[in-house]
Amino acid sequence: MKKKKIMITGAGSGLGKGTAIGLAKAGHTVIAAIHTWEQMSRFITDIKETEFEKNIELLKLDILDPIDCEKAWQYDLDILVNNAGIGQTGPLAEIPVGLMREVMETNVFSTLEFSQPIIRRMVEKGKGKVVFLSSIAGLATHPYLGAYNTSKHALEAVAQCLRDELKPHGVTVATINPGPFETGFNDRMYDTYKQWFDEDYNFTQKKPIEKAAKEMAENQFDPQKMIEKMVAIIPQDKHAFRTVFPEKFEKKCREYQERQYELKTDTVDPSKK
Repeated sequence: MKKKKIMITGAGSGLGKGTAIGLAKAGHTVIAAIHTWEQMSRFITDIKETEFEKNIELLKLDILDPIDCEKAWQYDLDILVNNAGIGQTGPLAEIPVGLMREVMETNVFSTLEFSQPIIRRMVEKGKGKVVFLSSIAGLATHPYLGAYNTSKHALEAVAQCLRDELKPHGVTVATINPGPFETGFNDRMYDTYKQWFDEDYNFTQKKPIEKAAKEMAENQFDPQKMIEKMVAIIPQDKHAFRTVFPEKFEKKCREYQERQYELKTDTVDPSKK
């Protein structure tokens, strides 16, 4: 396989960091775009004096920061991997909508805005590839994860539209949809509701939110497996548009979508609960 020049956003931690290192180990030239200077310091320490250090260039990039973006747009890439993302939890009927806007801004609007100049350069060359790190949360919904679900469902639509629009220009678009992996991201996301939730005011009970968080925490997978999958998929010229991993979640997501056509509205009389 020909070695590629690959930028991956959100590379300061978790799957992004592991994938950046994995791609560099495989001989690709990697621009690891990192959200904070603190993350960059840790990254420098982790790769210092390694055999693959020469294959990684570290770049400070907050995709909401115009100065950072201008710097990143100077690179001529073979592949852009949009991995940067944030999340919020809590009942959708009560979550402060401003928090949901923040999630949408990072995961959808700024991701697309950051990608556009890079896509233009790819179109000018007649080749290139854009990968969006979506989630199984973009294919199914989960109670108290509505803000994140909404952003990833929107990102799926962005990717599908871009796929069809850019194909005539020689630019490939794909998604990768991880399940729950133990990187710390999911655990932190499920803690976010605690900043605003008030048991004396909110009508949603706290117990089911805590139960959902506990179930998620107890059912996460080894992130190294996902990293290996991403390292294998990202540089390929031909593969499935959507990569769901672990594979068993593909069936679950398909079944979820099918159920949406079968479900009936069922208003429950509160007095008969």
